[in-house]
Amino acid sequence: MPRIPLFLLGFGLHRAWIEIAFVGSFVDFPAARFGGHDLFDSAMLVTALVFVAFSKRIGTLFDRKALHVFCGLALTCSTVGLFASLAVPACASALAVPSAVLGGVGIALMILFWCELYCCLNPVRVGLCFCASIVVGALVVYVCRGFLHPWLFAAMLMLPIASLLCLRAGFRSLSESELPCPVFGGCSFPWKPVLLMALFAFAFGLKEPSLYAGSFGLHSAFGTLVIALVVFAGIVSQGSRFDFRTVHRFALPLMVATFLVLPSLGFLDSAAADFCMTGSYTAFSILIMTILANLSYRYGVSAIWLFGIERVVRTLFNLLGRETGSVFARFDLVAGLPSDFALNALVILLVAILTMMLFSEREPSGRWGVVVLDEAAGDAGEGGFAVKSQQLVELCGKVAKERGLSRREEEVLLLLAQRKSIGDIEEELVIAKGTAKTHIRNVYRKLGVHSRDELVELLETF
Repeated sequence: MPRIPLFLLGFGLHRAWIEIAFVGSFVDFPAARFGGHDLFDSAMLVTALVFVAFSKRIGTLFDRKALHVFCGLALTCSTVGLFASLAVPACASALAVPSAVLGGVGIALMILFWCELYCCLNPVRVGLCFCASIVVGALVVYVCRGFLHPWLFAAMLMLPIASLLCLRAGFRSLSESELPCPVFGGCSFPWKPVLLMALFAFAFGLKEPSLYAGSFGLHSAFGTLVIALVVFAGIVSQGSRFDFRTVHRFALPLMVATFLVLPSLGFLDSAAADFCMTGSYTAFSILIMTILANLSYRYGVSAIWLFGIERVVRTLFNLLGRETGSVFARFDLVAGLPSDFALNALVILLVAILTMMLFSEREPSGRWGVVVLDEAAGDAGEGGFAVKSQQLVELCGKVAKERGLSRREEEVLLLLAQRKSIGDIEEELVIAKGTAKTHIRNVYRKLGVHSRDELVELLETF
């Protein structure tokens, strides 16, 4: 088992808070009945959009202590509002709007905080920690389901604070050179993965009302837990050799099963469809997190800008899917066909488009629509290190191609160029002890060098 710092699992704590508070909650908060879920999502969407618009001015979030404090206060006040409506139902209508808005704003900030931290990690570790966080979030929800309301209130107050403390510990564990330092204007937006996520979010929105009818939300659904455990086990067993293309290979069939196969069979429709839908959505969320974090990690793209746009698009299409599903449900027939048939045909069409797009970019390490506009983009001041990191990635790729290095050896070359120790390389790539030394020897042999200093000198000559 690779070593996973516990603070990196704090991402799962805010996922648990989201489910208990607004998404598929097993607690019937009176305040949440007044458009809680839609208002919560709308507030999250607007907040993410604002941060995208001002991302260049903001720069980074890890050093914005005031925003961290505001995030904690917003989620605390939202929690208090929800439980106050439970204690005094007559005040529910007055508490509904502030509780949902503060919750949406706080969660949008929390998501951007964690995405910025994950963008500082090797993509393999991102997949490993993200899957483990999904499992942690589901387990927290299961535990909280057994609490009486006073204990649940205490737990809900602690979850956002604990997540922020874990986040702070995560950034403290990074060296100065590993901290976020984004590049702006140096590349085009990676439209492919975000558009793919939009299609999945729309499909999930169509089935979301029926999913929450069983009192389980996305973050604690059985399909979510199983898929996260399967991907986690795959990464643990194969390390850097894990092929992330496997994730979308079973994400697509699960979605097809949800909308086409299971409805045609007519039995186990609800339970099996819920499992397939949540499993498919979770699998693709893992893939998208890995792809976008990898793009930020390799090119120094701002995590606020990158994940902010992704969150806006995902939330918007999820809302659109929910509204489309509710509109279709109001009519028994659409153009002479059952409404379920029309919905399923629509989603299968989206799946076909999605499949064709995936054929054009098969690896998470690809560019995914990113076009580097200016290799020297950014100012020498704040963006200087990010530009150097971007150029170093491109340089190592060029050297690896000319000298016939394998993909894993190229990763080792980059880490060596970044002055990583052998232990750091083994931890970054999630490989067994001693394996890094073998890769380093192979890299040295193919490059014709005998030490790290000679390797750096060689890179400077390219």
